[in-house]
Amino acid sequence: MNNILVIGYGNDLRYDDGIGQRVANDLNLNLNFTIKSLAVHQLTPELAETIVKADLVIFVDACLSLQSSDNSGHKSLTKLASNPDVQVRMLEPDSNKTLGGHTANPESLLAFTQVIYSYCPPALLVTVLGENFQLGDKLSSTGEIGVAIAIEKITQIINQEQDKKGTNICMKLD
Repeated sequence: MNNILVIGYGNDLRYDDGIGQRVANDLNLNLNFTIKSLAVHQLTPELAETIVKADLVIFVDACLSLQSSDNSGHKSLTKLASNPDVQVRMLEPDSNKTLGGHTANPESLLAFTQVIYSYCPPALLVTVLGENFQLGDKLSSTGEIGVAIAIEKITQIINQEQDKKGTNICMKLD
């Protein structure tokens, strides 16, 4: 699995809503990856062209609250750390979720990719707890901690995938 795509999304002008973009940007700056990392304001249908080329897609988003259990019917991913502020779950294409205009959610974007290209790579959603979604361009202390935990979890996921092939592509740069 050499072609891994990380898509961090959210509004970076609404404090913690920018967590997804921050994670994607920090992955590009602080880690030596052979992955592609995109920071986007919103998920759009045009991303399907990039998604279809990936072996694994990891979406990153912020939220106001995290559920303690997954009641959505999605397969649960074994927790990589015991911190409740960041959750990781597997995603499946879901054509019942709307691809509204020029914005989408990860499941509908995966379904769109499946319909257009007859292929959809495995996908994960990393959800990071935020506390302030008002207007502003800085993260709260909770958001900053969540970014660090999310990067650690994503690094673990990527290394686990690469260990299956006998290579380790994640390395922190000091």
